[in-house]
Amino acid sequence: MAQVQQSAKVPLIVFLSTASPSAASARIEAFRQGLRELGYVEGKNIVIESRFAEGKADRLPDLAAEPVRLKVDVIVTAGPGPTRAAKEVTTAIPIVMAQDPDPVRSGFVARLARPGRNITGLSRLSSDLVGKRLELLKETVPKLSRVAVFATLSSPAYARVLKELDLVAGALGVKLQYLDVLTPKDVETAFQAAGKGGADAVLFRVANPILSSQRPQIAELAVKSRLLAIYERAAEVETGGLMTYGVSITDLTRRAATYVDKILKGAKPADLPVEQPTKFELIINLKAAKQIGFTIPPNVLVRADRVIK
Repeated sequence: MAQVQQSAKVPLIVFLSTASPSAASARIEAFRQGLRELGYVEGKNIVIESRFAEGKADRLPDLAAEPVRLKVDVIVTAGPGPTRAAKEVTTAIPIVMAQDPDPVRSGFVARLARPGRNITGLSRLSSDLVGKRLELLKETVPKLSRVAVFATLSSPAYARVLKELDLVAGALGVKLQYLDVLTPKDVETAFQAAGKGGADAVLFRVANPILSSQRPQIAELAVKSRLLAIYERAAEVETGGLMTYGVSITDLTRRAATYVDKILKGAKPADLPVEQPTKFELIINLKAAKQIGFTIPPNVLVRADRVIK
């Protein structure tokens, strides 16, 4: 903290994440890139520090309290958990959400157009994409008839998501097998249940804190079960998962820099509208496909934004 104290006039930004430094590295670099594009030079006209919960959500309250004691200029949060932790400890320091599935329903902002509080940022609209992931599974496996949905079913945030998923499944003629995943230990049990239930594929809709600490193990379980799995985030595929379609989280995090810039120039979070995603990506891991003995159809492969070989 010596550098921060010596440079009192230089704005201090704290990036708060549930993940580990390695898991969040690409997003933090994207945020730094966004600031560089806006003319910020670290150590000269801005200081950026990070706080990581290392996958342990119970550490977030203490990690969020520290920037408040330091009276930082802006707290940038890398998901709902960090945002909630920051919201609980300050109503004065501006909080910029790098990504949140539903900021209004989460209680972080009053409205997307006018947040009304000290929180603003970007929404990732994850609920609106769950049906498209199921459609993508159907394109990948034309004979798809049964899909196991791994989800934290008790979460109120999933009610709308599951309703949408039911509608899409009905239109595609696909039966869904819902399996509740509350802890990392539940993932292996869910894979076993999916196998016994005759699932052709798995659709992951599990809260990120549960997945983040288990990504390699989850990929191994999918291979062992010989089940195609589609995920929400790129990180799952980069660590061995088969495919993902979703919002580019790194792009959202890069765009969070524009909010920091506006706030440092005098704008109030309450007046800065929450923005929606503009970049979506399909990532396919051919290594994972080979491990389960599956060939991705050319019409799906050609649409991939990135292919891991």
